[in-house]
Amino acid sequence: MPTNPIYLPAPHEVALAFYTAFTTAPETRDGKWLHESLWGSIQVIFWGFFISSLIGVPLGVLSGAYAPVARLAEPFVEFFRYLPAPAFGALAVAILGIYDGPKIAIIVIGTLFQQILVIANTTRKLDGTLVEAALTLGTKNSQLLRHVVLPGILPDLYRDQRILLGWAWTYLIVAELIGTTTGITFFITQQARFQHFANVYAAIALIGFLGLGTDLVLGLIGRRLFPWDRNLVKAE
Repeated sequence: MPTNPIYLPAPHEVALAFYTAFTTAPETRDGKWLHESLWGSIQVIFWGFFISSLIGVPLGVLSGAYAPVARLAEPFVEFFRYLPAPAFGALAVAILGIYDGPKIAIIVIGTLFQQILVIANTTRKLDGTLVEAALTLGTKNSQLLRHVVLPGILPDLYRDQRILLGWAWTYLIVAELIGTTTGITFFITQQARFQHFANVYAAIALIGFLGLGTDLVLGLIGRRLFPWDRNLVKAE
């Protein structure tokens, strides 16, 4: 079945676009270079996931370690995690303006509640004999979280964060569809408008390569940080 070469460029044209997209000036005055768009998206991912982790990691650990906290927090988390993050787009713009604030908020909403539940579940999987041994040796309840629980789950927590970061990337395109003139999604939209579809495919593939590269780097760092973790070594 024949295809339109405008909308489905040849593989070598897409490969060439990995270079030309970085070296070709924007078509319009308000347009962005690919590297500028990519850097803007990376900042959105960083701040969105950072804020999500700042709230989600402590709350997830506390929910997994203490049943009263779980009973208090998890019903609300279970409710909110089913609400689609893009539905908050208009509200985010109304409250935070039209720049990066709403995009960061969508990534936070999309990852925070899942993060709390995943980390709580990871915390509950901690070997109970470690806790019992610590209590037998005289560890106080106030010290248990800092000296036993956190060190015990740290490799699994790190692995969870790698997976959750991938979820943040999936929310990026949705987040950047909110009226804005920055980010990789704006670059893709502009290139499609001028029918530079080789650049469109190259930019989409670039997101995948960047996400994969980030995960591989984090995997290597994890093996250095936690050399005793057999699950992490097997995963790599």
